[in-house]
Amino acid sequence: ADIAIRNFRPTEPDLFAKKIGDADAVLYATPDYIAALGHPTKPYDLRHAQFVNMDHSGMMMKGLNTLGLGLTPDNFPLLTESYLVMWELVRQGAAIGILDAHIGDADPTVRRVLPDLEPLTFPMWLVAHRELKTNRRIRMVYDFLAAELRRT
Repeated sequence: ADIAIRNFRPTEPDLFAKKIGDADAVLYATPDYIAALGHPTKPYDLRHAQFVNMDHSGMMMKGLNTLGLGLTPDNFPLLTESYLVMWELVRQGAAIGILDAHIGDADPTVRRVLPDLEPLTFPMWLVAHRELKTNRRIRMVYDFLAAELRRT
């Protein structure tokens, strides 16, 4: 599953995509949720935890299981296609979520669930409409965003 994540590339024909780097995805939950799990210390300790699922394909579960979590579809009772909804569910203590470490570490309401667990690496793509090639203003903003995002 990790290979599938790393090799993902946006393929929509009307969009222009540029890979700007790789990022680490880490498991997060509220301190209360972590305490309710008994302060897990190893991946298999999460086999009864609930996670917010972000895909219909099972790729997230497969990726987490490569890290030794031993999860089944029952561990994913919540499904959303919105990262904002997923993150708010995590912040409200509903379940564990996986997110870019830069974002998760900056949020004081959550903690890394297994701080020593190897992160999943995923590609970051900056995507724009094909007007990027014909509109100078859009291109300037796109290039600025690409440069800034590479710094994080």
